[in-house]
Amino acid sequence: MILRANSTTAAYPSSAVFDIINEELQSPEAKKDFIKKVNGIFVFTLKSEAGETSSWTIDLKNEGTVTVGANENRDVQLLLTDTDFQKLVDGKAQAQRLFMSGRLKVKGDVMKATKVEVVLKNVKKSASKL
Repeated sequence: MILRANSTTAAYPSSAVFDIINEELQSPEAKKDFIKKVNGIFVFTLKSEAGETSSWTIDLKNEGTVTVGANENRDVQLLLTDTDFQKLVDGKAQAQRLFMSGRLKVKGDVMKATKVEVVLKNVKKSASKL
């Protein structure tokens, strides 16, 4: 399980994942590598157990940043529950299965959505070092 240090809110425990991604992007080499491999802007909209939603944008096309909120210039938006997102990051769920079961909704470039795994695999490696 990913460590949840510095979680931004109790409503979205998996939000710590975005902190880890942001930390990875502080390295100029990692930022350049991610932008080269992924080349996309992703918005993750997560639904809390209380039914509220919140979004995070990972820009791996221009800036190499993670921000709270949805970027209108996104290539793809992924909508899922906070719990399913955590399972995806932990490797306990597969994106394709979540998508086929309707638990992961994708708006925008579906092929670009497959590049998310590049980012999530790196998060799992980084978290295991903590």
